[in-house]
Amino acid sequence: MKVYVCIKHVPNTAAKITLEGSTAYDESVKFVVNPYDEFAVEEGLKLADGDEVILVCVGKETAVSTMRSALAMGASRGLLVTVGEQFISSGVAAQAIVKAIQADGEPGIVLCGKQSVDSEGMQTHYRIAKGLGLPVVSEVAAMAIADGKATIERELEGGSREVISVALPVVIGCTKGLNEPRYPKLPDILKAKKKEIKQIPLSDLGIDAAGKTAVTNLESAPERGAAKMITGDAQSMANELVDLLINEAKVL
Repeated sequence: MKVYVCIKHVPNTAAKITLEGSTAYDESVKFVVNPYDEFAVEEGLKLADGDEVILVCVGKETAVSTMRSALAMGASRGLLVTVGEQFISSGVAAQAIVKAIQADGEPGIVLCGKQSVDSEGMQTHYRIAKGLGLPVVSEVAAMAIADGKATIERELEGGSREVISVALPVVIGCTKGLNEPRYPKLPDILKAKKKEIKQIPLSDLGIDAAGKTAVTNLESAPERGAAKMITGDAQSMANELVDLLINEAKVL
């Protein structure tokens, strides 16, 4: 069974992002594997049972370094669809991933993070499933495979879970708690440097990107204001709060 794991090259969540103009940011910050995708990589390695685990990524050529990190976890090889833009739409990314997988082989299962920590579109795995004509389950917190079926527990609101049985192949959106991603050791990091990463220009896939969504403006998050304490009896505090909401916060 071929296991495909889709990963994204994203800025470290602890990095301080500096904007460059209105539609780009400084890319000199440290980049990492999207945290939710790490759960997908780990689960892929557990499910593969010795079969190939192939990483699929859409990004600039600099994404190679991030793919090496995931290869060091134990993945077999990688497919990188190279683009020149910092931001591409979920639709284009999904089309690229679908084309790359179809050209490479027949998937037994496709694993993704449930969302990325940069754009947080939360659409790509659904679009991949549509492109491949496969069922999709997201928010997956536990799963097991037997007899050509996946038994899946997915998180719902309020902390509850539902159990789903679905035939393979399937697209899975992984979430925190599914597993504990491993930390590569030095020998694994050195081996990863020799593993294949096939680069495929987006233009070679024949994807029509017309009508795609685009980032038109980026803004830094505003600094948090200082807290303002309100004192007095309940009625006077309520009156002052309403006045602040109307005249200062301007939310009423």
